[in-house]
Amino acid sequence: NHIVNLSKKKTNTEREMATTTAEATKTSSTNVEDKQSQNLRHQEVGHKSLLQSDDLYQYILETSVYPREPESMKELREVTAKHPWNIMTTSADEGQFLNMLIKLVNAKNTMEIGVYTGYSLLATALALPEDGKILAMDVNRENYELGLPIIEKAGVAHKIDFREGPALPVLDQLVADEKNHGTYDFIFVDADKDNYINYHKRLIDLVKVGGVIGYDNTLWNGSVVAPPDAPMRKYVRYYRDFVLELNKALAADPRIEICMLPVGDGITICRRIS
Repeated sequence: NHIVNLSKKKTNTEREMATTTAEATKTSSTNVEDKQSQNLRHQEVGHKSLLQSDDLYQYILETSVYPREPESMKELREVTAKHPWNIMTTSADEGQFLNMLIKLVNAKNTMEIGVYTGYSLLATALALPEDGKILAMDVNRENYELGLPIIEKAGVAHKIDFREGPALPVLDQLVADEKNHGTYDFIFVDADKDNYINYHKRLIDLVKVGGVIGYDNTLWNGSVVAPPDAPMRKYVRYYRDFVLELNKALAADPRIEICMLPVGDGITICRRIS
């Protein structure tokens, strides 16, 4: 009987171990699937955030951003979300950051290169004083006009001087007149990454000492630390080297202080010091 009982105990133990192992395997498999699912979700809904947790990013939006987002910005964000190129828009948390930054530096005369539908432009316009100005440039007026009615309804359209076309010729005209040197308090760049270096060469003369230039997308979907053979979307791979070149140049420029922040897709704040 003693031997039979031991045998039963052994069999029961083996069954319990097998069940536990199966449950552990199932749990492990579920965890892996959940992680893979979250990673896939992050690539889509989290494309404007470098946080690896969508839940944490959502917490930031729902706790800090959305409750304070002006109704006009919410309306423009929702309109832009329906546009087929909505990946180009500034994220809501970055819009909030830009709005506060402009107020902190007491900006009045500003510039924006790359407008799209105008979410970041509206964030800037709302932050500026009534007599503040924004020179806004974009190659596509149609996208800008999508958001223009909302900007007009918000009562800030009079602050915006929109120019359709490439920014470099406009910048060259501004630089050619020394009266424009050091006259801009704040400049935001969110346009063609292959021209960021060319923009910087001109903007450094136009922004005042103590003024700020913000370059968007400087962490470029996280690709700046990815191996060269890593799978990337075509546009990410194409612009990656230009972003890396910019980051290296900004870090070595003695005329500015810099701070690279993981807000949105990465933004580098440059303060001109000389």
